[in-house]
Amino acid sequence: MTRFGAFLAALAMIGSINAVRAADPDASDWPAVLAAAQGQTVYFNAWGGSQNINAYLDWAANVLESRHGVSVVHVKLDNTAHAVAKVVAEKSAGNSDNGSVDLIWINGENFASMKKQDLLLSEDWATHLPNWRYVDVENMPTVRTDFTVPTDGLESPWGGAKLVFFYDSARTDAAELPDSALELLTWAQRNPGRFSYPAPPDFIGSSFLKQVLHEVIDDPKKLKKPVSEASFTADEAPLFAYLDELQPYLWRKGAAYPKNYPDMKQKLADGELDIVFAFNPAEASAGIAAGELARTVRSFSFSGGTLGNTHFVAIPYNATAKAGALVLANFLLSPEAQLRKQDPAFWGDPTVLSLQKLPTEMRARFEALDLGAATLRPDELGPNLDEPHPSWMERIEDAWLKRYGVGN
Repeated sequence: MTRFGAFLAALAMIGSINAVRAADPDASDWPAVLAAAQGQTVYFNAWGGSQNINAYLDWAANVLESRHGVSVVHVKLDNTAHAVAKVVAEKSAGNSDNGSVDLIWINGENFASMKKQDLLLSEDWATHLPNWRYVDVENMPTVRTDFTVPTDGLESPWGGAKLVFFYDSARTDAAELPDSALELLTWAQRNPGRFSYPAPPDFIGSSFLKQVLHEVIDDPKKLKKPVSEASFTADEAPLFAYLDELQPYLWRKGAAYPKNYPDMKQKLADGELDIVFAFNPAEASAGIAAGELARTVRSFSFSGGTLGNTHFVAIPYNATAKAGALVLANFLLSPEAQLRKQDPAFWGDPTVLSLQKLPTEMRARFEALDLGAATLRPDELGPNLDEPHPSWMERIEDAWLKRYGVGN
């Protein structure tokens, strides 16, 4: 091919890419989005490790099918990074308009990675969704920043999260519960084998590392910025000193770890563990309502604060069913869906909506929700500790695996 021919081919390719982008649905023209979504199938890549969450997504899929003619397939993930890897592979193969992932449940380092690599639908679509008007942007700054990274409308919030601990009050004395990571270490030493955490990179296990890091690092403000190569070794040292001391007092003396949160929950129910934790203030009440936990299980938090964040859904740049993905994202943000999501009988995940922005009848339904005897009141949860910049988790997970992973 001549140089001129190669030049024309390149122009044709650019024109093709621009045509695809020009065809992307415009969330500000909602009637057109609904029309384009008819008959589409949305492949929603989301964590599949919880029966109540899976049931909730089944319900949402049924609503979308009946109201909008949009089919939803829940692609069950055990690690969000697997969905990100699909999109990366498709981009490398030149697949820019027929991707296998239409919507991803995402936050943290996975969002930062996709944003950095231009793997997301590039226009600010989230703030143009019809149900964005209900989002509590005034009191929840984390709906606009994801682990310190600005969302820029590239992902839509659909749930709040707060790290909480829980225990069975029939077996464990509430007066002896720890009130910080350091007190938890002391408690574990007095109660060997009765505490553990999932092995990173499991999200809940990694969250435990971040909680400890927040409490033991010399200056928590460092966590708001990317890792400093010059000081990382010194910055991580207090965390691994803590974990080294904790290790022999873990369940099975740290020779094995719970697989994930549901595994920890089962071990609490079976009496193998006495303290477990989740990223949902209503998780214990939801477990009781589902018959998975004893009615004597209760929650507690640290008075100095625990990690808090918002989780989101995002649309890959090459999604096949972009319009359908927008319709699903908008529905997940609706007062109807958020109400069901916050109900412990179905999930118990905190809403990202402002009750003051809701219609009177819907606000009353939120206020009437029975969050369960095991759910702490907002004033009992303690302050929110900000999630570290995503680069911290990447480095900490890698260091943890080298130190405690298989073969070590």
